[in-house]
Amino acid sequence: MKPLRIGLIGASGRAVLAKHWHRPDSGESLVVAAADTAPRALAEFQQWAAGGAFVTRDYRKLLARSDLDAIGVFTPDYLHEEHAVAALQAGKHVYLEKPMAISIAACDRILRVWQESGLRLMMGFNMRYMPVVVKAKQLVDAGAIGDVKAIWVRHFVGAGGDFYYHDWHAKQSNILSLLLQKASHDFDVIHWLAGAYTRRVAAFGSLDYFGGEKDNALTCPTCSEATTCPEVQARDNPRQQCVFRREVDVEDNHVVILDLENGIKATYMQCHFTPEYLRNYVVIGTKGRLEMDVERLKLWKIARPNGRAWEGDPVRTDFAIGAGDGWHGGGDPLIAQAFLDMVREGVEPISHPLAGRMSVAVGCQAARSLREGGVQTVPSAARNERLAVPRATKAAPPEPLEASR
Repeated sequence: MKPLRIGLIGASGRAVLAKHWHRPDSGESLVVAAADTAPRALAEFQQWAAGGAFVTRDYRKLLARSDLDAIGVFTPDYLHEEHAVAALQAGKHVYLEKPMAISIAACDRILRVWQESGLRLMMGFNMRYMPVVVKAKQLVDAGAIGDVKAIWVRHFVGAGGDFYYHDWHAKQSNILSLLLQKASHDFDVIHWLAGAYTRRVAAFGSLDYFGGEKDNALTCPTCSEATTCPEVQARDNPRQQCVFRREVDVEDNHVVILDLENGIKATYMQCHFTPEYLRNYVVIGTKGRLEMDVERLKLWKIARPNGRAWEGDPVRTDFAIGAGDGWHGGGDPLIAQAFLDMVREGVEPISHPLAGRMSVAVGCQAARSLREGGVQTVPSAARNERLAVPRATKAAPPEPLEASR
């Protein structure tokens, strides 16, 4: 079988995942081309991609190449619709970084073009492939905590200024809300563990720390307050815009309440000025609960010695999982392989395009709720996804070791 030849639209940022596709030794796949508007990104791409890799600042020239089988889209959120649709219409399989787009209508257009194309489309929901999330899904599906009734998620973004307020992410026109850009992973994991999508959502949020009255053109290297500012960036950091500039209008503090189709209630909290970086999930069922972050998972089972839940200490089991190799708790290399398996062998991934649409729909309606008020209905789409793990998966990640109490 000839190697799969892959091109990139967007050669920096999350395009680091494409390094897992470049396998000149095995001949399974090669990353051979990239389009990006930044010369620096293209220069760095050429340092690790296939020798003689094609580069261009016009993605249309990339898609015109007949020697490309698949495209990875790693551009800013507001460009996802344009680039995903163009790649599919050019006859290329597509890996689309989350969020799918920044509006529900844009997501529906991508899904429509994908279904008409007969090609493969995969969402970049690498958290579904993180070993700790895989283990949590296995436990939930096996009934380890009974029937799930509640899911709580806390997302502490300790590097929020660095990641999201020094550049294009800080404007609603580019991302709509960090409830899409950042929370799309979390809404998807909530749906994945609950086995259902959200039907109603309400949210509160505001811009409590970033933004302000600084000039929009101000950058860290030119700022007179650089020696005292808590958010100053090093000169070699490509994100240099002042986080306290006037144009910043994306909320940095959120609370979201979700009502899922199967009756499960969920809450999501996201803050961008915390002292540490952490994702923390709690899933509560009728027989116990589990709690996890990127590397650890703990399970509490209710002890009922006399049929009364309040008698006896719960039985706790810790699972030693670890972060795994690669970014996102080991999820990146696994989802990269899943994309290759999907395109080359027809193996259905556990990251379905419809899930991408529904995650964005929750984010859009939550943003509407926090800005306009009220409980918002999440519009449904054609339901053609099995929320259970597809049987066609090629190979599950290694089973984590279970530690004693």
